[in-house]
Amino acid sequence: MNQHKPRIGLALGSGSARGWSHIGVIRVLEEAGIVPDVICGTSVGAIVGAAYAAGELDRFEDWVRGVTWKSVVSMLDIKMGGGLIEGSKLTEFFRSRFSDGGIEQLEKTFACVATDLVSGREVWLREGSVIDSVRASIALPGLFTPAVLGGRMLVDGGLVNPVPVSLCRALGADFVIAVDLNWNLVGRRNRVSGETRQEHRAEVEAVVEADQPATKRGIMEAVLARFKPGFFGNAEARAAGTPSMLDVLTTSLNIMQVRITESRLAGEPADAMIRPRLSDVAAMDFHRAVGTIEEGRRAAEYAMPMIQDQLGSFR
Repeated sequence: MNQHKPRIGLALGSGSARGWSHIGVIRVLEEAGIVPDVICGTSVGAIVGAAYAAGELDRFEDWVRGVTWKSVVSMLDIKMGGGLIEGSKLTEFFRSRFSDGGIEQLEKTFACVATDLVSGREVWLREGSVIDSVRASIALPGLFTPAVLGGRMLVDGGLVNPVPVSLCRALGADFVIAVDLNWNLVGRRNRVSGETRQEHRAEVEAVVEADQPATKRGIMEAVLARFKPGFFGNAEARAAGTPSMLDVLTTSLNIMQVRITESRLAGEPADAMIRPRLSDVAAMDFHRAVGTIEEGRRAAEYAMPMIQDQLGSFR
């Protein structure tokens, strides 16, 4: 039996809006007296992980719980060229509300994963601007434009390492708790009611019209694709409720990340796994924080007896 206190790592996985569940997971771990020494994140996991490592999780959670669909859309700076969203509004938003002294100055050891768009290699971001590093990690292909950092063009880390267990190990973690947000997505499809879809569409139109007048109507239609069944499809497809262009893109990426996660975790297993059930949360449902955070809590509480038992072997 090991006698030393293990260095605990927390690997926060990718999953777009499902990532708010990471907050619930962290809360349950802390309530149980399990405080990670190493925090690693991919994509949305990088956002939550950075806030936690900076000691800003309380303030970050307050903001997340107040996010509405309209506020989500207001942060989208629409642009055609490498991606639908430029991302500068989002980074400016975080710079105006959170200090960025660099990854090296965070309260906890932190790193995040991105993908080199040219070489296809996994990139570990362990120093420099926190916000710029996170921006690179969340650059979902087709949605966000790639980020240029350190002379490299970077996109979402979920393409190569959706649940960064290996990065936690590399940073010295003895015991890694991993949070997988994508495990039950294949074969399931989020459905949005017609009424909700119309409400969201109206909000998108109002925000985009105010921010980008008629000169970018075509681009606005691409944003609205998320709420238009059968976008670019025929009448029969629309009547059957065929998924939109953005639905197809995000679902395809989900399938890819599920398979990559399975492969990576088979070769680099975590010591404990937490898997929230979030198949009903769509990629852009950032306004559904309350329920998503609660599901993170539920999943962590379910896994807690196993985690405590595993940790006990180190003491």
